Amino acid sequence: MQKLTVSPSPHITDGASTSKIMINVMAALCPALFVSAYVFGGRALMLTGFCMLTAIVWERLCNIIMKKPNTTGDLSAAVTGMILAFNLPVTLPYWIAAIGTFVAIVVVKQLFGGLGQNFANPAAVARIVLMLSFTGSMTKWAIPFYDPDKIVTQATPIATRAETYLDLFIGRTGGSLGETSVAALLLGGIYLVIMKIITPHAPLAFIGTVYVFSWIFDQDPLYQILSGGLMLGAIFMATDYVTTPISGIGKVIFGVGCGIITCVIRFWGSYPEGVSYSLLLMNIITPYIDMAFTAKPFGAVIPEAEEDGK
Repeated sequence: MQKLTVSPSPHITDGASTSKIMINVMAALCPALFVSAYVFGGRALMLTGFCMLTAIVWERLCNIIMKKPNTTGDLSAAVTGMILAFNLPVTLPYWIAAIGTFVAIVVVKQLFGGLGQNFANPAAVARIVLMLSFTGSMTKWAIPFYDPDKIVTQATPIATRAETYLDLFIGRTGGSLGETSVAALLLGGIYLVIMKIITPHAPLAFIGTVYVFSWIFDQDPLYQILSGGLMLGAIFMATDYVTTPISGIGKVIFGVGCGIITCVIRFWGSYPEGVSYSLLLMNIITPYIDMAFTAKPFGAVIPEAEEDGK
């Protein structure tokens, strides 16, 4: 008689794997990468490649030192390096970028157990650490189409508010590599939704909250959602599988929280940008959102608390 094997869900599988998901994420980031290379030149590609390479190296060294299997093949380290590069100015020295990938991979990811165990988005934490430690270098934003032999810097668009909506949308602005083109980031986000890599809950809630909050407090809503790292954070960082809620309503709450915190920092804080800080704070409370809004398994029996003394 053939035995019936009963196992926990999920029972239906497909061909998806971590490496395939990461390849799709990198493909979705490529339009923004190409625009940043057009705006800032070949150094944008070099900085991105350097961050990806050092992230992979740090991960492999951790595997060797901790005597763990090689995990570089899942490409999660490469994606972390690529997203971190998108949070950096093109003028940043490479050695500072290497410190950033070290923080992201070694401190935030591997020391907490590796992929799936990190409590916060590695790229967001690394950007915060670099901003606090190397503020001068992290705030030198090259002007678009600068002369490589003579780099001219300016304030980021979210601080100057001098660019037009069209400049912000198509990418004729300064800022970090991932702030250059809203159109390119949206194209990547639509691709990820179509491929069912992400859902639109968190990005729409994040962007919509910033728009509404800006309107309420007499700011320019459209400028707020088109400038800074909002689109990058909403589409590629607020949708991280590990550090964001599981349920749809949890993702919406996460996005709303990120939007409110971002606006509070932008409007009344000492920093012109608050996306990374909002992601970190909401990452910390993600487990509590999951506990409150994740559906209980069908048929599950939750034992009652035992009476005192028994």
